[in-house]
Amino acid sequence: MKSQRRTSLCFMFAVIYSSQATLNLDLESVVHPLILQEHELTAAEPLRQKRAVATSSPALEEYTVDIEISFENVSFLESIRARLNSLSFPIQGNNTDPSTDILSIELTTVCRPTGNEIWCSCETGYGWPQERCLHSPTCQEHGSSLPGHRCSCLRGLPPKGPFCQLQGDVTLKMKVRLNVGFPEDLKNTSSALYRSYKTDLERAFREGYKILPGFKSVTVTEFTKGSVVVAYEVKSTTPPPGLIQKANEQVTQTLNQTYKMDYNSFQGVPSNETKFTVIPEIIFEGDTVSLECENEVLSSNVSWYRGERHIQNSSRFSIYTSMPNNITSVSRLTIYNVTQGDAGEYVCKLILDIFEYEAKKKIEVIPIRILAKEEMKVMCDNNPVSLNCCSENNVNWSKVDWKQEGEIRILGNPETNLDSKCSRYTLKANGTQCPSGSSGTTVIYTCEFIGIHGARGSKNIDVTFISVGDNSSHKREVHEFLRHVMEVSTVQSTTGNSLETSKAQEQKANLTITPDPISVSEGQNFSIKCISDVSNYDEVYWNTSAGIKIYERFYTTRRFLDGAESVLTVKTSTREWNGTYHCIFRYKNSYSVATKDVTVHPLPLEPNIMTDPLEASVLCRGSHYFKCCIEEDEDYKVTFQIDSLTFPAAKEVNGKQVCYKHNFMANSFSWCPKNVNAFCHFTNAANNSVRSPAMKVSLVPEKNITCRDPTIGVGQPGKVIQKLCQFSNVPSSPDRTIGGTITYICAGSRWKVKRKDCISAPINSLLQLAKALIKSPSQDEKLPTYLKALSTSTGKEEQEISSSPGSLGAIINILDLLSTVPTQVNPEMMKDVLSTVNIILGKSILSTWKVLQQQQTNRSSQLLHSVERFSQALQSGDNTPSFLSHPNVQMKSMVIKSGHTNVYQQDFIFVDSDLWGNVAIDECQLGHLQPDSSIVTVAFPTLHAILAQDIQKKNFANTLVMTTTLSHNITKPFRISMTFKNNHRSGGRPECVFWNFSLANSTGGWDSSGCQVKEVSGDSVSCTCDHLTSFSILMSPDSPDPGSLLKILLDIISYIGLGFSILSLAACLVVEAVVWKSVTKNRTSYMRHTCIVNIATSLLIADTWFIVAAAIHDHHYPLSETACVAATFFIHFFYLSVFFWMLTLGLMLFYRLVFILHDASKSVQKAIAFSLGYGCPLVISVITVGATQPQEVYTRKNACWLNWDDTKALLAFVIPALIIVVVNVTITVVVITKILRPSIGDKPSKQERSSLFQISKSIGVLTPLLGLTWGFGLATVFQGSNAVFHIIFTLLNAFQGLFILLFGCLWDQKVQEALLNKFSLSRWSSQHSKSTSIGSSTPVFSMSSPISRRFNNLFGKTGTYNVSTPETTSSSVENSSSAYSLLN
Repeated sequence: MKSQRRTSLCFMFAVIYSSQATLNLDLESVVHPLILQEHELTAAEPLRQKRAVATSSPALEEYTVDIEISFENVSFLESIRARLNSLSFPIQGNNTDPSTDILSIELTTVCRPTGNEIWCSCETGYGWPQERCLHSPTCQEHGSSLPGHRCSCLRGLPPKGPFCQLQGDVTLKMKVRLNVGFPEDLKNTSSALYRSYKTDLERAFREGYKILPGFKSVTVTEFTKGSVVVAYEVKSTTPPPGLIQKANEQVTQTLNQTYKMDYNSFQGVPSNETKFTVIPEIIFEGDTVSLECENEVLSSNVSWYRGERHIQNSSRFSIYTSMPNNITSVSRLTIYNVTQGDAGEYVCKLILDIFEYEAKKKIEVIPIRILAKEEMKVMCDNNPVSLNCCSENNVNWSKVDWKQEGEIRILGNPETNLDSKCSRYTLKANGTQCPSGSSGTTVIYTCEFIGIHGARGSKNIDVTFISVGDNSSHKREVHEFLRHVMEVSTVQSTTGNSLETSKAQEQKANLTITPDPISVSEGQNFSIKCISDVSNYDEVYWNTSAGIKIYERFYTTRRFLDGAESVLTVKTSTREWNGTYHCIFRYKNSYSVATKDVTVHPLPLEPNIMTDPLEASVLCRGSHYFKCCIEEDEDYKVTFQIDSLTFPAAKEVNGKQVCYKHNFMANSFSWCPKNVNAFCHFTNAANNSVRSPAMKVSLVPEKNITCRDPTIGVGQPGKVIQKLCQFSNVPSSPDRTIGGTITYICAGSRWKVKRKDCISAPINSLLQLAKALIKSPSQDEKLPTYLKALSTSTGKEEQEISSSPGSLGAIINILDLLSTVPTQVNPEMMKDVLSTVNIILGKSILSTWKVLQQQQTNRSSQLLHSVERFSQALQSGDNTPSFLSHPNVQMKSMVIKSGHTNVYQQDFIFVDSDLWGNVAIDECQLGHLQPDSSIVTVAFPTLHAILAQDIQKKNFANTLVMTTTLSHNITKPFRISMTFKNNHRSGGRPECVFWNFSLANSTGGWDSSGCQVKEVSGDSVSCTCDHLTSFSILMSPDSPDPGSLLKILLDIISYIGLGFSILSLAACLVVEAVVWKSVTKNRTSYMRHTCIVNIATSLLIADTWFIVAAAIHDHHYPLSETACVAATFFIHFFYLSVFFWMLTLGLMLFYRLVFILHDASKSVQKAIAFSLGYGCPLVISVITVGATQPQEVYTRKNACWLNWDDTKALLAFVIPALIIVVVNVTITVVVITKILRPSIGDKPSKQERSSLFQISKSIGVLTPLLGLTWGFGLATVFQGSNAVFHIIFTLLNAFQGLFILLFGCLWDQKVQEALLNKFSLSRWSSQHSKSTSIGSSTPVFSMSSPISRRFNNLFGKTGTYNVSTPETTSSSVENSSSAYSLLN
């Protein structure tokens, strides 16, 4: 029967459409060739034109039309593919539109329903544009997000496009000459000759260039003189070398020879599509300059020239060409220590066959000029004397080094102001440093300026030291010395930047500030601009009238030639910004100040308005209270807006909370049902207003309403709503507001809590303070106090956090918010941060983490990122503790000093967790770091249990997570070595990984890029990586490696075996249906075959579900929660049914052999059998799902099967299976014992032979039927089990359906006879008649049947063996025969 739910499949295809008509398109004519003659698309929805874009020259209009077709029958897709492949292009216009041609039709995008979602995938050669991959959720299908590839599948069709685009699509512009005279009609695009030339040439071009990969279209653009020169454009992906010439040959062969196309005249048209960049833009002598050209054409054949000189790799020139992501070609020329001789025009040429893409850039190299007094005389009288150097160039200097060379060594104190581009070196020479014997010695002092891009400029200063005791020279030198003292203060650069103050610079700057009055309400933005007429200053900052400095992230400062400006910008104002602000320009001890008053009127911020309800259903004739609450009592005008209606609000004060209420009457609207949005508006004294978040209301009729609650509202079964915890039935104090939400579901006639994410009042208060703090003007000053309060409150609320995912999530949000605030973190702040982290990573809270991450999988990644930001901002010093230790987190750090030669090596030991690890960075790597850089490593022993598994589904090893950060960014690869203790030594292959925060739509994931395993020794794994972040190792302890031979073998056995089993079980059911009347003539046979049919049916359904679920899991399809729960339930139920029907069959056999004199009716036996076979599995399955699903821990996170880690729900399958296996083993022993009971009158030798045969056959039949093969599966439940158990269990279990067909069905002699009679095989029937005529003396195990003989030959036996003798009593014979029929 057709499902009530409509399932549609839609696809997009692009039509390239050329017309000389106007843009008034006749869509029917465009898609007419696609309408199948057999009307195969009768279920298709009306076609919709998605977009039309003009793409060609004004003379001839060309359009690309995206068309969407939706239909329900998936088979239509292949029909359409076949139809499109059979079309020949171009398709000429029809009678209604003769001037229109269809150039090509390409299937680009196919959307299919998957669960509750629509997945849209790209056809081969097409991919989603990069902006779609970055901003849209992907399907996470296998191979859809491999590095270097665009994504090929998105969840949902973008409503406004763009859709799948041809990957690597490039436009190749070309020319070719026709050796014929130029007809003037070719200038007229409307002429018949123009159209004829264009049509014939484009047809030949298409025939030739269709061999290009990703060929899309070719268009003739113009004809010019020179004989006839044809200009045309080819759209395709980048062709491989040599293919263009081959395509050109095909074109000349295809084109009519009357056009006289000259093959040697094909040439590519130079293109300016190459992007050329130079870093840095302003180049100084000594800089390292990077010139980069980028082109969408993929080719590594790139050459560089300076003028006419070809540049090749050398000690100063380095060329590197790559094709990142296979999207563009990028070639980079790096010039080291650039000189003025390197100035000139640089050319980048990319060559692809006949195409040459060229880009040029002229660079200039500016010489460095350093100003200083080149000769000085210094008296050794212990008075300070300054040497001054200033840069004339406005270079972005990173540091200034001072060096000296001479016979005596007198050190000074350097002082550098990079903003003023000057440096001072202060000397204090005394008599001991320059005794009279060394008077007149000259020492060369050199100041060297070093830029961030490598530019260097230096100046030598010759300093002659004069001894005070040298009286002969004292009088001669005193005049020079005094002159030097006067000149010291006048040395300055021509740019006006100097460390000394001249008379002109002593004047204060004149400041101009924003003149307009600033009056805003909370939540609005404002800015203040402060302009100085002097560009020379040491510092610019803003502060409040109370003298508190404004945090520097709120203002920017720029310097100009004739002045400077500073702009204070506030995006979200709060009442903290109310007051007077000072703009201060400081030069030395001179201050220029401008003031501005800011008025901020109180107004609630939208996130701070608490609404009730968030969503609710209201009866059409009912009413419901709407409420908006804030935590302040201000004089606001509040109104409620419901749809287009406005209502007044009633004020209610409850402790610190002020609420505004309105009783909404549903009969205010004339129609129902209806969905409306309700808002409350707050308006302040300045007539500014803010609107609350929307309250969603559904007006519903009373029909089907089962849940009613005055606080929650009404709802139908299955209805899910959210409410703020503050307005729910959660205990709280009127003076303290709890945060978070509660999710309710209507179950039966009551609202039940589905999920509780409440935040305790103390934690919620801290969360609100954190949100206010990041908007505060003095957030850096408040941060240390706040972090201390957070650490204290977290310790007090540890018990609450351990049972509240909401409170735990709030603390993670707080740390994430605060980690973006500081530019510097002192040791005390870091201590408080780690104290908080230690509590929320405690082992008692790990279960709360798992609940939290079921809905918000990025929380652990968010916490890790926060700790990294804090540690990167840590300012370590001599007084900084280099070691902070807690049970769940440890931190060690080191400061790199100038001339530092020690290696960085830190060891971490966690005794409680039995884990250790170490980090090492060698001297060579440390030598690349800036002096005073801080290296910080933080280790976590419990984070491994929280961070998600990687995308390869490998298990996280029980080991440390260690994160290492630097206080300064590094651009070069940075090698780091680590060793981890690995507690999972049995099985699996270790892999070194780091946490990549950008994976999985920025939720984070494990990535092995840049890391490798160095050594595995005992319980340790050593890793090396070429970057810094958070590291750990992955293992596969419980299953074979995905690429291993064992895993491949198990997969092959499983899928082939289950395939055979499904076919065998289906064949078994068909055979049973055919022979049913013939083989169920007595009660025992009837019950036996009933059991066999139900075993086969249950196993068939279970195997089918198992294959479907396994295929979904293997291909990483995202599953909806409901579908996964349903799949798990049915797999659990039907596999249990297989076991219980096996138990039923065993008990039936036991009953017939042991209780010989007792005989129950057929109806009683059937009732017992079906109750046991289906009733028990149903009870167990329902209890399992009912006990675990409300907590959402019924299924595993990454597979549709019973949970083990959280609830041990898997025991609901393992325990019944184990009990049934034990019972059936016991029954097997009893049955074999019964069969082996010696018969009267038989000879011992004959009994022995008969017994051996019966044992062999009993085991061969009973073992697969009674589920003994599952016993091997019990060993695979336990971690680290031997691979032999996996192989035996997989082999036996996969082919169990085949065993049932052979031993449970075809081996039955009655079934064989019935089949032979059914198909009128008289010869076999006569033989079976003879066999049957001696039924009293020949048992059903007789080998008279040819088929039976072949099966019995498997046991190495021939002939006929009697189980009982003629002397056996009739009762015994009857019951024994009945029992034996169960075996046949």
